Amino acid sequence: MESLPIFFVIAAAMSAYLLWFYFLARTLSGPKVWAVIGSLPGLYANRDRIHDWIAGNLRESGGSTTYQTCILALPFVARKTGFFTVTCHPKNIEHILRTQFDNYPKGPTWQAAFHDLLGQGIFNSDGETWLIQRKTAALEFTTRTLRQAMGRWVNRTIKLRLWSILEKAATEKSPVDLQDLLLRLTFDNICGLTFGKDPETLSHGLPENPFAAAFDSATESTLQRLLYPDFLWRVQRAIGFGAERRLKKSLEVVENYMTDAIMARKENPSDDLLSRFMKKRDADGNHFPGPVLHRIALNFVLAGRDTSSVALSWFFWLVMTHPRVEEKIIHEISTVLKDTRGEDRAKWVKEPLEFDEADRLVYLKAALAETLRLYPSVPQDFKHVVHDDILPDGTQVPAGSSITYSIYSVGRMETIWGKNCLEFLPERWLSAEGDRFETPKDSYKFVAFNGGPRTCLGKDLAYLQMKSVAAAILLSYRLSLVPGHLVQQKMSLTLFMKNGLQVYLHPRALTGVITTSYT
Repeated sequence: MESLPIFFVIAAAMSAYLLWFYFLARTLSGPKVWAVIGSLPGLYANRDRIHDWIAGNLRESGGSTTYQTCILALPFVARKTGFFTVTCHPKNIEHILRTQFDNYPKGPTWQAAFHDLLGQGIFNSDGETWLIQRKTAALEFTTRTLRQAMGRWVNRTIKLRLWSILEKAATEKSPVDLQDLLLRLTFDNICGLTFGKDPETLSHGLPENPFAAAFDSATESTLQRLLYPDFLWRVQRAIGFGAERRLKKSLEVVENYMTDAIMARKENPSDDLLSRFMKKRDADGNHFPGPVLHRIALNFVLAGRDTSSVALSWFFWLVMTHPRVEEKIIHEISTVLKDTRGEDRAKWVKEPLEFDEADRLVYLKAALAETLRLYPSVPQDFKHVVHDDILPDGTQVPAGSSITYSIYSVGRMETIWGKNCLEFLPERWLSAEGDRFETPKDSYKFVAFNGGPRTCLGKDLAYLQMKSVAAAILLSYRLSLVPGHLVQQKMSLTLFMKNGLQVYLHPRALTGVITTSYT
């Protein structure tokens, strides 16, 4: 008889929960939500195609291009830490990134996940800590000396190592993983620009670099923290299990490398970013301490290495599958070089592009922007909601919840980019005359470089580096995909290709390229 009251209490609690869950589920508009575990089953089942899954959910939401879901359907949690608003509506994105900037910081969930790797660096901080670093970095990124330094590092890497590696592969008719080469190239460049130290990961034999490998492992392990409720990774960290164990080991290698780099710069200052930050002072007038310099430098490596190389990988894949675009790019590069270097085509490929030459490549920039529209290097971003708010499309977002804006989905919405949104059309970025690069009137239709106060400081440098590398490869070689190679997205913080980009290189004949006609 004593068990009857317990049974009724349990039954009443379950009934109350199911009634509560019924009303919760009615307010949600995204993927199917289950009792207790929320939308986690759908998230897990689609983990290998997460960005296309989100885009599909947003298309099904109709014209609002916004939906809401929860990953833990529990009282007091479902409407706070377990609640997610997902959007790709440009007006909502502008609201988050600019209009109500202070209401949408990185927040505790993101900062906790990335703290071990990025600390309070510029990409993982808010408020005064972020503002000081932003102002300091902004001053440096506007200097011509930094642009010239980037030019030297890029051209040096192309001329001394990239070209010889490609020539060897073309001569031997052997395939190369272009994504791997580009990752190594941009890693060497950003390390040179940040530390004044070239790790030479892009070298014959493609040597393994402990810092590069550890940095890769650390970013992948860190990303795992964002995919599931944070108590899971906290438990793993406490017991030293799985991804958390790998993260700890990787961070030890990264820390040692950073300590050596800072010591070297203290002994021999240069014009690299690390040396520049070592001269700066914080809000209290003190020099940045060693651990803070570690994080500042790592933030720049993360931003400058993965984003450009990933964008270039998707660019080359798109160009391979769109010969009309490739022909127009070659024609434009050749026209500029004929003007700057004369008729002798041997001089065109003797030296990499000068940045002033790269500035004139309007169609190439349009092709790169179109690549980033379809395959943004950072496909989505997360923000924390400080106060209750209403988005421009009428969606109510509760304080304490999270909001995700899907940059990947923006480029795939007919309501935003029209019926040809899935087509690769660089012309959509050009003026009617085709001689000027033009951004959309609604700039929040394109946030591959973020927007508002957090707009990427290195945007112009990124375009110039990508143009230089694209021209260095395409002017000398036509690329073809290795038969049977499958191009897929990798689940990562940046939009890597899961299997790399395996290509063959075919030497390009430039004879008569100037007079080639195209439509």
